[in-house]
Amino acid sequence: MSTTAYNDNVFINCPFDDEYKSLFNAMVFAIHDCSFVARSAQETEDGSQVRIDKIYTIIAECRYGIHDLSRTELDEKTCLPRFNMPLELGVFLGAKRYGEKDQQRKSCLILDKELYRYQKFISDISGQDVKSHENNPKEVIHLVRDWLGHASRRTSIPSGGSIWTRYQEFQSDLPSIATKRQLDANRLIFNDYIALVTGWLEELEVLSRLQFTSRRLQ
Repeated sequence: MSTTAYNDNVFINCPFDDEYKSLFNAMVFAIHDCSFVARSAQETEDGSQVRIDKIYTIIAECRYGIHDLSRTELDEKTCLPRFNMPLELGVFLGAKRYGEKDQQRKSCLILDKELYRYQKFISDISGQDVKSHENNPKEVIHLVRDWLGHASRRTSIPSGGSIWTRYQEFQSDLPSIATKRQLDANRLIFNDYIALVTGWLEELEVLSRLQFTSRRLQ
């Protein structure tokens, strides 16, 4: 495993439904705008692989992890809660506690939609610093940015406000850039969305460098 890749990888453990999509898309954008790499169980579709084994592998390859525990309501059909997110948080914390040296350097951001709500259904993490995103994409971006800045100690990470502004610009450009790549902006799989985000950010960086060079030559 590449140490560089491990130190850049951020595992996302969250709901994957349409209701959560606006938060997920903002989270992925913020991760890449901070020069990290978003990782998710959605990145591979292999019917021959057991899902939990895929999650074990991805978690092992990520120094950082974002775990959203906001979806614990009872399912309308089964009248039971879905506990995939708490389970994957447990795997991540177990890897940090019992893994080898690199694994022990793991850091995670735990999210919920309301402060202290998690204490009612997973009190064992009462000592953890859980943040509330209030179902707000802008708040997600600020929380992800601030956590990555603290956890990595990198000084090149842009402000949450700057990332939010770029994210709004990206959202405005998304339909057209998706069309140019013969994709449907409303039905993007994880890897397609990552490609559009990274491509847009790279073009923005090139344009910024050209503008900087032009100003110096004036």
